[in-house]
Amino acid sequence: MRISIVVPFHNEEKNLPILYDRLIRVMEELSREYELIFVDDGSTDQTHALLRSICSLDSHVVGLRLRRNFGQTAALAAGFDQARGEVIIAMDGDLQHQPEDIPRFLACIDDGYDVVSGWRQQRRDGFLRSFPSKIANRLMARASGVPIHDFGTTFKAYRGDLLKRIPIYGQMHRFLPAMASIEGALITEVKIQDLPRASGKSHYGISRTFRVVFDILTIRFLVRYFSRPLHFFGGIGAIMITVAAVLAGWLLFKKLYFREDIFIQNGPMLLFSAVAFLAGIHFLGLGFIGDLLTRLYYAPEQRSIYSVARIYHGNSYQSFESGQR
Repeated sequence: MRISIVVPFHNEEKNLPILYDRLIRVMEELSREYELIFVDDGSTDQTHALLRSICSLDSHVVGLRLRRNFGQTAALAAGFDQARGEVIIAMDGDLQHQPEDIPRFLACIDDGYDVVSGWRQQRRDGFLRSFPSKIANRLMARASGVPIHDFGTTFKAYRGDLLKRIPIYGQMHRFLPAMASIEGALITEVKIQDLPRASGKSHYGISRTFRVVFDILTIRFLVRYFSRPLHFFGGIGAIMITVAAVLAGWLLFKKLYFREDIFIQNGPMLLFSAVAFLAGIHFLGLGFIGDLLTRLYYAPEQRSIYSVARIYHGNSYQSFESGQR
């Protein structure tokens, strides 16, 4: 079983050589066919030079250099597209993820699981980040229906054929287990070490916690209504139109039976009824448009979310304009 390990780097010149040495030792001990796919996400330090040097010395390493800093999700997507393994493992390049944990991920894959997610049970990043993260993970577990404890960690293993079917965009790398559950994947998790960053600067701060609320809404919608948006928007529209019809019927009854001037005595209620009816029509329209976009989504060609400048493999390289995702 061929193993592909995808690691995105952004200004990790001190961590790259150390992580490479540790990955090589772990994979050689496993005696499995493997490849290391290192993605330079627009680094401005010596990460690119180190990556090119490593690729020239080791044929197991494939290096990708993106034209600019596209972000972690796009860097992972570039690596996933390049990966040829039956099992694809994603991890960070800051040495907070330990390569020595990889055999336990592979053991779960060998047991028949499709996705294995890392669980940082003992967080080392302080109360101000770990406590909101725990709350967010619980909410995302309830919203997605996937009972794992740590959606935020990149350290995960996937079956390659499954991963190729999952769309990746925005910050979707955190929700890959939830998206895999739509495909009927068998998901488990393993406890991993969470060590402090050895060197370099973290690219995430407390501000990311507040964006998780929108992520939770997104994943809830994707899991339940990804292929049938009309059921979501149409349901809201039908409720609002029903409310508007009931109010309008009651006002008409009062007008005919009690001879009330509904424009004077019930003006706000009449206005609310009209607005609710128009809003309901709009929600129905959104549902129909969403269904049309869903059909377009399943079209054979999709636009790439990243741009690769070069791919290094051994002593040669090739130009690579864009991915196909």
